[in-house]
Amino acid sequence: MSRIESFFLAGPAGRIECMLKRPGEESEARAAAVVCHPHPLFGGTMHNKVVHAAAEAIVGCGIPTLRFNFRGAGGSGGTHDGGRGEQDDLRAVLDHLSRLYPGRPLLLAGYSFGAYVALVVGWRDPRAKALIGIGLPVNLVPFGFLRACDRPLTLIQGDQDAFGPMPLVMALAAHVPGGARVVVIQGAAHNFAGHLDELARRVAEAIPEDLRPAPGPAAAIGDDPSRVVS
Repeated sequence: MSRIESFFLAGPAGRIECMLKRPGEESEARAAAVVCHPHPLFGGTMHNKVVHAAAEAIVGCGIPTLRFNFRGAGGSGGTHDGGRGEQDDLRAVLDHLSRLYPGRPLLLAGYSFGAYVALVVGWRDPRAKALIGIGLPVNLVPFGFLRACDRPLTLIQGDQDAFGPMPLVMALAAHVPGGARVVVIQGAAHNFAGHLDELARRVAEAIPEDLRPAPGPAAAIGDDPSRVVS
């Protein structure tokens, strides 16, 4: 049975509100993950439905997964910093995960604004071995830094996303030197309303095999990408 822990972490702008969900067979885990939430000035928090669906999918694959609130969101201290200080928040969270799971690779995922923060931090951090961007707002935020990204990268986008038109997403992916896998969810808008189950499946499918649990009870969960632990 999975376990949920809520706690506060000391961050660069004050406390960071966190929630860590551990799979039942945590000893089998080969990696740890973090999922970043959308723009806090538009109501984004770690309890966002897309973030929750993605995090649950990753836990369902046997990987301990942490969600947290950026500065100024939820119970976290500080004020919004336009994506700059939020990168430092994420680095503090990654440092904490590395202390909890020393030597294990990290999976970074994020949705919308959170995708920007996760990817801009993750492609530079040697601990991050795989990246998942969900609903990239390419009309609003520059993602040109991905032209230097050499990590395994999956971009999950709705084909009706007004903030991330597919032609722009495909053009961005074509310039990623390490190669980017683009997953298109037909009929989905930016908020993935009505498509959260498919989103969860796609997130699970994006996890590299070498980050999934070793053969054993936990691996049986990860072998079925359609299963989401609640």
